[in-house]
Amino acid sequence: MEQPPPFWSIPATEMLQQLHTAKNGLTADEAKERLARYGSNLLTPKKRSDVFTLLLGQFKSPIILILLFATGLSFVLHDPVDAFIILTIVVVSGLLGFWQERSATNAVEKLLAIVQIKAAVLRDGSPAEIPVEEIVPGDVVILNAGGIIPGDCLVQESKDLFVDEATLTGETYPVEKSVGVLAAATPLGQRTNALWMGTHVVSGSAQAVVVQTGKQTEFGKVSERLKLRPQETDFERGIRRFGYFLMEVTLVLVIAIFAINVYLARPVLDSFLFSLALAVGLTPQLLPAIISINLAHGAKRMAQGKVIVKRLASIENFGSMNVICSDKTGTLTEGAVRLRSALDVDGAPSEKVLLYAYLNAFYETGFANPIDEAIRTHRQFDLSGYQKQDEIPYDFLRKRLSVLVSHEDTHLMVTKGALPNVLAVCSAAETGGGTLVEIAAVRERIQGHLEEFSTQGFRTLGVAYRNMGTGSVIHKTDEAGMTFLGFLVLFDPPKPDIVKTIGSLKDLGVSLKIITGDNRLVAASVSRQMGVSNTRIITGPDLHQMSDGALLTQVVAADVFAEIEPNQKERIILALQKAGNVVGYMGDGINDASALHAADVGISVDSAVDVAKEAADIVLLEKDLSVLVQGVREGRTTFANTLKYVFMATSANFGNMFSMAGASLFLSFLPLLPKQVLLTNLMTDFPEMTIATDRVDTEMVAYPRRWDIKAIRKFMITFGLVSSVFDYLTFGVLLFLLHATPEQFRTGWFLESVVSASLIVLVIRSRKPFFTSRPSKSLFTATLLVVIVTLIFPFTPLARIFGFGRLPISFLLTVGLIITLYLIAAEITKRFFYRKVKI
Repeated sequence: MEQPPPFWSIPATEMLQQLHTAKNGLTADEAKERLARYGSNLLTPKKRSDVFTLLLGQFKSPIILILLFATGLSFVLHDPVDAFIILTIVVVSGLLGFWQERSATNAVEKLLAIVQIKAAVLRDGSPAEIPVEEIVPGDVVILNAGGIIPGDCLVQESKDLFVDEATLTGETYPVEKSVGVLAAATPLGQRTNALWMGTHVVSGSAQAVVVQTGKQTEFGKVSERLKLRPQETDFERGIRRFGYFLMEVTLVLVIAIFAINVYLARPVLDSFLFSLALAVGLTPQLLPAIISINLAHGAKRMAQGKVIVKRLASIENFGSMNVICSDKTGTLTEGAVRLRSALDVDGAPSEKVLLYAYLNAFYETGFANPIDEAIRTHRQFDLSGYQKQDEIPYDFLRKRLSVLVSHEDTHLMVTKGALPNVLAVCSAAETGGGTLVEIAAVRERIQGHLEEFSTQGFRTLGVAYRNMGTGSVIHKTDEAGMTFLGFLVLFDPPKPDIVKTIGSLKDLGVSLKIITGDNRLVAASVSRQMGVSNTRIITGPDLHQMSDGALLTQVVAADVFAEIEPNQKERIILALQKAGNVVGYMGDGINDASALHAADVGISVDSAVDVAKEAADIVLLEKDLSVLVQGVREGRTTFANTLKYVFMATSANFGNMFSMAGASLFLSFLPLLPKQVLLTNLMTDFPEMTIATDRVDTEMVAYPRRWDIKAIRKFMITFGLVSSVFDYLTFGVLLFLLHATPEQFRTGWFLESVVSASLIVLVIRSRKPFFTSRPSKSLFTATLLVVIVTLIFPFTPLARIFGFGRLPISFLLTVGLIITLYLIAAEITKRFFYRKVKI
């Protein structure tokens, strides 16, 4: 079957007909029908978080599935009542996890909707903003600088359109795009009439018709082949390794227990169920739910502090971050750039410089920026006699913006931009008196003014012009032989509380690195105003000459990186990471996307361009470092609470199950019946469900912390052993001192196991003595309830069903004494443990 010709080889009008669309786009009804037909515009389908999927997810653990199968077998062959009880406990445990995870998922979905990426399309002939995933083939999209390309498109109209295709082609420089028809065999990098999903607009504007969406796009095909996944964070890697470690221990233990019990001629099915029930107790099956709840709870708290988390796993990286890189504009400074003065070559105020700057700023149509806004609001001119003819948008290579205006009989090109880049295209300069001189004659004077303004912390732009005769179109090649007119002196004062904010970050163990395009004098002045003394500055040209090895030795000591090119930001971040830092990068511009991707935590703001918001892990609703300070604290709180669950799962729970496994080898009966093991596990899960709400001691958030599997293993062995010592003490006392029957032994052991595992939570949740660190109300209440329910359980009618019986007062007092001794021993062990192990 013959393949249809590729869309870049078809004229734009014909493509519209093939897609059954029009130049003014689709109607809302057509778009809805196509969305149902083609599906959402996503590279990977959204994870289904419907009720049924989440509920099934609670029972997908292999151990749970085997236990359910064995329970079914028991139902048929053995004791239907016991089988029904085990089944009920497994279902209740699953429903508990489901309820918590469901509320966590709903909360996260609501938060993500706040920072949804949208695209401008023509719907029913009018521009409309819609979520990117709702874009369909046939949609006509409106593109501007900073916007992402929402699908594979054919250009319909364009004006100085430059697109960054580095993600797809590896091409470093932006590619110019325009309307046209190309040969079908044209290579990907040369298809200048086509736009690709996953790329973004650097400058200019366009209208384009969407031809392919989702997995059918070029980017979709690549990601499908490579099965691209987000990079695994330290936290995710640690959780995965921890899970594997526990599974290995569980597997070895369960197989050994089952084999020995069978060897001792105990009933095979009872031994199998007991082994599986132990496996459920040993496996922290609540870990995924606890992590989801903790992260979602952390994300909700962070949202209250104007920090929206797009990728939950990045919360831990946020907490362990020890270096934050940021531009100064709007983050360290007020972000409201103001024009201080417009000066001629001699440094005197000039109406002409101000007028020409106003013409340039008024007529530019590229991306919105604070400098043009500052010029337009500083003073307004009557432009009724002027008319815009053409424009060359700003880009990060030229660092200039040119506008062609007609006035009476003249066509004037006015250029504004970074002073060195404007001077580079000038051959003459106009003095204050209107005299034209060679640029070489005043270059030293211009440089002197630049240094003077920069030392005072002012940003300086250059303004130049050229008479274009009767021409009504300009090209980049026309930016030559221009006349330098004067300076624009701009200032953006530091935020009033910035010194305090930087100090707060420092107190949290986070050092700030300023990365800016401003020259070193401006950067040094601003850093002095922010209380950074003896500033160590590395400039872009320095960086260019530095080897990777040299940069690695200097990057940590540097406070400010000035005159930095966009492609150098990523290199700085990678060097900081190689030096052993967890690096956050805060950016909101078109040229920040690669740096946001490279950082351990990409941070953007809600007002950022789409490409920056898309690349970020965390989006601030307010561009302010003080918001970030609170976010770091919340990130560390979330990590600390997740670690608490891990500690609980690896101390009392693990110790109890390990002890039970050992006891089954020398007892003539099973220490606990399978249904009793599962009930013990369920009861100890309740307090752990409230961990997300727990208070965290100040020292736990005082410095960056990272996942340390070795330290967790040491914790598990140390506190697991302490737990086991008291478990075996309980066995000995029950058997040899109190001469307990099997029923009394199981009841006494159930009480000791559940109460000790619940109360130990209050000990290991803090490094301080447990009586000096208050738990949250939810955790304390849940723990107290479990203890009370456990103590009265043997005296209820349910006790008989579970195989428990009433205990004499001597038994209860003895068990109470053992639990008290255990808590004291754990408290003493904790003190010695934290002296030796840092976690």
